[in-house]
Amino acid sequence: MPTYTIPITRRTLWLPHLDDLAIPAVASLIIFLAYTSQYLFHYIEPGPLSKSEAIWFNGLVLCIWICYDRACSVDPGVKGWVGRSVRKEKDSDDEGSDKEGEEGEGEVKLKRGMRWCKKCEAVKPPRAHHCRKCGRCIPKMDHHCPWTTNCVSHTTFPHFLRFVLYAVLSMSILTYHLFVRLSILWSNRALPSYLGPSKYALAHLFILSIVNSFTLFALGILLSRAVYSLVTNTTMIESWEIERHEALVERSRKMGGYVYANGGQKVRVERQEFPYDIGVWKNLVQAFGTSNPIFWILPFGGAPGVESGFEFEENGFEDEGKTWPPMDPDKMPRRERRPSTETEPRKYGTKEEEKEAFRRRQEVDYKRWVKDKFLDGDEGEGSGEEYESECEEGIDGEPGWTNSDGDRLRDYGVDEEAEVVADDDDIPLGELLRRRKARTADKDE
Repeated sequence: MPTYTIPITRRTLWLPHLDDLAIPAVASLIIFLAYTSQYLFHYIEPGPLSKSEAIWFNGLVLCIWICYDRACSVDPGVKGWVGRSVRKEKDSDDEGSDKEGEEGEGEVKLKRGMRWCKKCEAVKPPRAHHCRKCGRCIPKMDHHCPWTTNCVSHTTFPHFLRFVLYAVLSMSILTYHLFVRLSILWSNRALPSYLGPSKYALAHLFILSIVNSFTLFALGILLSRAVYSLVTNTTMIESWEIERHEALVERSRKMGGYVYANGGQKVRVERQEFPYDIGVWKNLVQAFGTSNPIFWILPFGGAPGVESGFEFEENGFEDEGKTWPPMDPDKMPRRERRPSTETEPRKYGTKEEEKEAFRRRQEVDYKRWVKDKFLDGDEGEGSGEEYESECEEGIDGEPGWTNSDGDRLRDYGVDEEAEVVADDDDIPLGELLRRRKARTADKDE
């Protein structure tokens, strides 16, 4: 008698990640506020929207869909955009010139203060940060938005701003229509219940009003913050850096202009001005990529290309040698201790000589310990308790600095490991030679 085997497969329960639910959640919210409200208005006085009101309202909702799609789908910075930008600038600069100066890609346009990303293993342009969600350096990164599952950056900020703007306008109009109907219900509160809307319509109206009010309040704050960033040409991350720098300057004043850095070294802090605020008009033109204000608000308006995110105009308030962001002690590499080179055993003639040598070694070890712990060994310049007071703690109780809102760089999507200043061992030899060549050229000038 033949036997049959039934293959048994293990079925695993698939659970979506929270990031996968963000866009459907926002789409559901738009549908609930924009379309179920118009359906509800048929059953509540004074009736549905007029033709002109419906056209205006649905036109704004259509703009929301267009801008939200672009805010989610436009690439905030394709992988390898730094290398392509450098090659393009180098090729345009080398047209008609001989090949003697071509020693490698990126030696013509790269500035002396360029940073190095250990994760991308490439140059990190000014205002760029490595996003731990996107897995690459993002030009002029503002933050990683969980509701678009995309970075708000140099190439996506205009789309994100238009999306928030049209959402606030639409919900403001919806608030007006809801207020009219709530006012009529309040004025008719003395009438019998069977003359008014059903309990389901009342519940729908109540939930709709609450959700719309809270969403409008939250997006209103976000729009105000985005407009401030637009006018001042600062990102959320740069606002964090500005506040961090001001805190360091204030802290250094209490210690003679110095602060204790990671690993125990003592570093000097000098006040720096934010270099990228170049005036309101220029800030707007740079952010939208065009000087035509009509394209600033159109849902199909464009955005700056990723090639323009490699270098930004500065206001000239600081010397050319200074770069942004300023030094952060927490991001400096830890200083390694040099091992002792003395390996041969000591020989002494008498017990007294050995005791005296031991006391001398104690004094030397103590001075070296003070130098390592209190930075540069300035005698009489503090105690262990004074050093311990310099260890920072954030609002959340964890080690490390947070701004007044309790935010860290990781809260904006930044990969903090990639923000640590790279040691020379982490940077390729070609990049180090390029920087030395740039320093030599500056000295010759």
